[in-house]
Amino acid sequence: MTHSGHHSSRQWAPTCRLETLRVRAEAYARIRTFFQERNVLEVETPVLGSSTATDPFLASVPASLSLSPGQPGRQFFLHTSPEFPMKRLLAAGTGAIYQICKTFRDGESGRRHNPEFTMLEWYRPDFNLCQLMAEVAELVMRVLGNESVRVHHLSYREAFGRYLGIDPFCITDTELEQLTQQKTGFITSDKEAAPLSRDDCLNLLLTSCIEPELGREESGDAALCFLYAYPASQASLARLTRDDSGQLVAERFELYIQGLEIANGYFELTDAQEQGRRFEEDNRQRRQLGLPQIPLDKHLLSALSAGLPVCSGVALGLDRLLMIKLKVHAIEEVISFPVDRV
Repeated sequence: MTHSGHHSSRQWAPTCRLETLRVRAEAYARIRTFFQERNVLEVETPVLGSSTATDPFLASVPASLSLSPGQPGRQFFLHTSPEFPMKRLLAAGTGAIYQICKTFRDGESGRRHNPEFTMLEWYRPDFNLCQLMAEVAELVMRVLGNESVRVHHLSYREAFGRYLGIDPFCITDTELEQLTQQKTGFITSDKEAAPLSRDDCLNLLLTSCIEPELGREESGDAALCFLYAYPASQASLARLTRDDSGQLVAERFELYIQGLEIANGYFELTDAQEQGRRFEEDNRQRRQLGLPQIPLDKHLLSALSAGLPVCSGVALGLDRLLMIKLKVHAIEEVISFPVDRV
C-alpha cells in the first residue's frame, strides 16, 4: 500500500532548513542584546491600522474588521511598517525604541520578496543620520558575526556619476527619459500608459544599473554601502537639507549589501503641516495613477503636532539580512512558510 498521495508534494513542509530557524533565533537574541546594551526599549504596536502608507509605490493589504457581532466591517490595513504608531510612542516620551515585527505589502512576491516579511525598526532621539548609519553598521556586523566588513558611503549624485556618468539633479527630463529607455529597454511612448515621471526614470536606472553594483568588494566579498542624499522629491518622511553644492536633498539613506537593499533610514520629519502636505501630494499622484486614496493618519499628524522629538529612524529587512548571512539567493530559504504554503 502506498502513502504517496498523502505527502508526495510535501507542501506542508517548511521551505527553509531547520538549522535556519536556529540561526534566525540566534540573530534575534543578538539584536535584543545589542539594544539592551544601549538602553533602547523593545516595544510592540498593532499590525492593524485605520490608515497606512500613502506612498504610491507601496500597496497595502486591506483588512475589514467588525468591532461587534452583526456590525458592518470597518476598513483597516495591515501595516507596511510600524513607523506611524512608533512615532506616536516617541511623541508620548518613550525615548529610544525598537521593534521586531511582521509587515505586509501587496503585490510583492518573488525571489527577494514575500508579501509577509519581518522588519526590525528603531528610532534614536538626538541621533543625526551619520550616527544612525554608524549604529546600523554595528548592528549588521553583529548579526552577520563579522566585524571586519568594509563600510562605504556614497551620495546619490556620486552613484549616478560613477555608474551612469550623469548628474541626476542636472540632466534634462528628455535626456533622462532617453537614457532610461537605452539602459533599461523601458518604452515610455505608449499613448495609453501614464508617462514616466522624472523619479520613475531615476528609480528604474537605480534598480537596474546601480543597485546590483552596491555593497560588493572587487574580490566579491560583501561590503556595506550606504547610499544617501536622495532627491528632495523622494523624501517620504525625511527632512530636507542642502548638500555642499546647495542642492536641496532628502536626509535619508538606504543600505545595500551585495546588491540587495537591506535598510531605509531617515532623519525624521517632525513638522505636522509639511507631513500632511506630503500625504496629500501622494494621494494626488495616486489619483493620477488610478490607485485608491489612503485616509490621512490623523493620529500621526496629531502626534507630530504634539511634538515628535528630533530623531533618526531606520527600517531593516531581517529576512534579507539572513539571506546575506546564510549566503542564499531566495527569501523562501530563510522563512518557514512563504505565501504559496500558507
